Amino acid sequence: MRDTDEQDAPLLKALREDLDQGFVMLFEAYRGLVFSTALRLSGRWADAEDLTAEAFLRAFRALSGYDADRIGSLRPRAWVMTILMNLWRNQHRDGQRRPLLDLTGEDVEEVDPGESVEAAAERRETGDELAAMLRRLPDDQRACVVLRHVSGFAVSEIADVLGLPQGTVKSHVSRGLKRLRALTEGGAR
Repeated sequence: MRDTDEQDAPLLKALREDLDQGFVMLFEAYRGLVFSTALRLSGRWADAEDLTAEAFLRAFRALSGYDADRIGSLRPRAWVMTILMNLWRNQHRDGQRRPLLDLTGEDVEEVDPGESVEAAAERRETGDELAAMLRRLPDDQRACVVLRHVSGFAVSEIADVLGLPQGTVKSHVSRGLKRLRALTEGGAR
């Protein structure tokens, strides 16, 4: 488990003293984590960008209404991830009711100019395979597996973020990994 109090103290201090500057620190500290989690949850680059932007927008709006004591009691990493998870669940639920048309047929991927063509192709293939397998997991298992093994959250943090008992989180992670192994071996059940 992380020592969040010590690590987040300068960030919380900055948020209390100057919300704008503190928010820049919050964004810089957690944008990679939020985006990579959103990408693995949604499976699409554009959706991950949208989820990340909306999560930070909502975080800023919420912080604007918080007093210094409430800001000081935040656990920023878990708090931002809770916002992301709620957005993803709402988007996913709404998407099931109203499927969106994909007119392009394929996501546009950001290009790293220093990456070789072979490395980019391998990364994309691996990423696409992982995204496809994660999409086949039930939502609760996908969320727990991504938070645990992509985002590096402890079981207790996942329980806080998702509002679930720790035993349920452990069960979702275990079942999700078992299902991923079955999918990897070609024995999708």
